[in-house]
Amino acid sequence: MTNVPSITLNNGVEIPQLGFGVFLVPVGETEAPVATALETGYRHIDTARIYDNEQEVGAAIATSGIARDDLFVATKVWNDDQGRDATLAAFDASLSRLGLDHVDLYLIHWPVPSADRYVETWKALQEINASGRARAVGVSNFQISHLRRLIDETGFVPAINQVELHPNLTQEPLRAFHAEHGIVTEAWSPLARGALLEDPAVGKLAAKHGKSPAQVILRWHLQLGNVVIPKSVTPARIAENFDVFGFELDADDMAALSALDNGTRIGPNPDEFGA
Repeated sequence: MTNVPSITLNNGVEIPQLGFGVFLVPVGETEAPVATALETGYRHIDTARIYDNEQEVGAAIATSGIARDDLFVATKVWNDDQGRDATLAAFDASLSRLGLDHVDLYLIHWPVPSADRYVETWKALQEINASGRARAVGVSNFQISHLRRLIDETGFVPAINQVELHPNLTQEPLRAFHAEHGIVTEAWSPLARGALLEDPAVGKLAAKHGKSPAQVILRWHLQLGNVVIPKSVTPARIAENFDVFGFELDADDMAALSALDNGTRIGPNPDEFGA
C-alpha cells in the first residue's frame, strides 16, 4: 500500500484521504491518467455515471495488477436516475461499466430538491449498502437542510458528503454539521479548478515551504481532515498532487488559507441545480 492516511467512516469502512478524481476528463482520454494515478500510488478513484468514463476507470483498474481489496472505488447516481427502482437499475449499470462486483462508496450526486426524490433515493442506497455491493453510501452536494431531512426521515446517516470546498469556499457551517453527526467531509474541485493557484497568499506559503501552490492547498485540506480528490491528466501534476505528505502547515498558514473564504462557488448552488 501507499503512505496515504485513511479516515474511518461511520460504518467502520476506511477511505484513503487523498484520491484521484476524473470529473471533466474527456471521454476516451480517462484510462491513461487513471493508470498513471494508480502507478503513482493513488488507491482511491472517484467517478460518476454522468462523467461517462466509468468503463475507462474500470479498464485501468483491470490492467493495473492491484488487488481489488487495496482499491477504493466511488461512483454516483445521477439526477435523472433518482427514485428507488431507477437508482437500483443505475447502480447495476455502473457496476457493469466498471467491471466490478462492488464499489466502496456510492453517492447521490445532487439533492435536486425540486424533484423531491432524494429521500426515496437514499432508501435505495440503504438497500444497496445492506446487500454488500456498496461498502459505504453517502451523498454529494447536500446542504444542511437536505442532510437533516435524510437523517430525520430514515435514521440512516450518510458516511460522507462530497461538496465543493476550497479556501474560497471553506463551508465551515456544513463541516461543523458533518462533525456533529459523524459525516466525513470530502472536497471536490479542491483547487477551485485552478483559480487559487495564482493567489498571492497561496504563493507566499508555497515559497515558504518550497512547494507548489497546489501542494499547499491540498495540504490545507488534509490537515482540516477533509478527504480530497484532485484531478489532473498531466503525469507530472498527478505525481505533484500526490507528494503532499512530507511537510506540514503551521497554525498561521492554515489560518491564512482559511481567510481566503469569500463564499465564491465555481459550481452550481445545490439548492437550485437540477430544477
